[in-house]
Amino acid sequence: MASPSTLFDMPTRARHRARARSTGVADFLHREAALQLSERLEDVNKSFTKSAFIGWLPEPWVGVFEPDEVTADADILSLPEATFDLAVHGLCLHSANDPVGQLVQMRRALRPDGLMLAALLGGQTLHELRFAMAQAETELEGGLSPRVAPMGDVRDLGSLIQRAGLALPVADSTSLTVTYETPLHLMRDLRAMGETNAMTERRKTPLRRTTLLKALHIYQTEFGLPDGRIPATFEIIFLTGWAPSANQPKPLKPGSATTRLADALGTFEYKEPLND
Repeated sequence: MASPSTLFDMPTRARHRARARSTGVADFLHREAALQLSERLEDVNKSFTKSAFIGWLPEPWVGVFEPDEVTADADILSLPEATFDLAVHGLCLHSANDPVGQLVQMRRALRPDGLMLAALLGGQTLHELRFAMAQAETELEGGLSPRVAPMGDVRDLGSLIQRAGLALPVADSTSLTVTYETPLHLMRDLRAMGETNAMTERRKTPLRRTTLLKALHIYQTEFGLPDGRIPATFEIIFLTGWAPSANQPKPLKPGSATTRLADALGTFEYKEPLND
């Protein structure tokens, strides 16, 4: 049984990424995430003088915010401490064995009041494929094997920011629906993304042909569109946090408010009468 620290097989993940690069990587999710990240940066009232990018596919990101340093998303990030005022993690934290550890290292690499931004795949990603594979394996093989890596929802992933010691945490998400001619075309695209199964507990034997055909049928039957194509959902979650600084706004202590909530909202405050 694999421990939480070995959820992903790192050598296998590296091979998948290398294969994607050698055959022509599909980077549209990275380009979309980088574009949305650039829009978030435009809303930040702060100038950044030194930035870092963490990830395995920097090309779509480099053109957006021109980082001063690029490093791979290894367990130990090659980043000097207290050096940057912006650090961006580019759509690969979902396949890290220690995502909190990487966020902690990003915080340490930031100067006080430096900004951390991370984009990663969320729990709704490929829910159609998960359903089809689970149904097919259950019906034909009497059980399930881990085919798609587990991914967290916004609330769970948002808590990682606080655990990493970052201030003013924010987590939000967006969903993209991509259509394919068949589920097989989706699976080929996942290979080109470097996002095929690299879990330590994955089944090492090839998927049975009968199970694959059953899964393809279920996918088409349950999710097929009127034009015959199939949809695939990709949820991208964005995490935002700041390196702690003395000049950041602090939450008020309980009971220290000077204005009643009812007055602020312009509503009537009902008070339950006391019992005699």
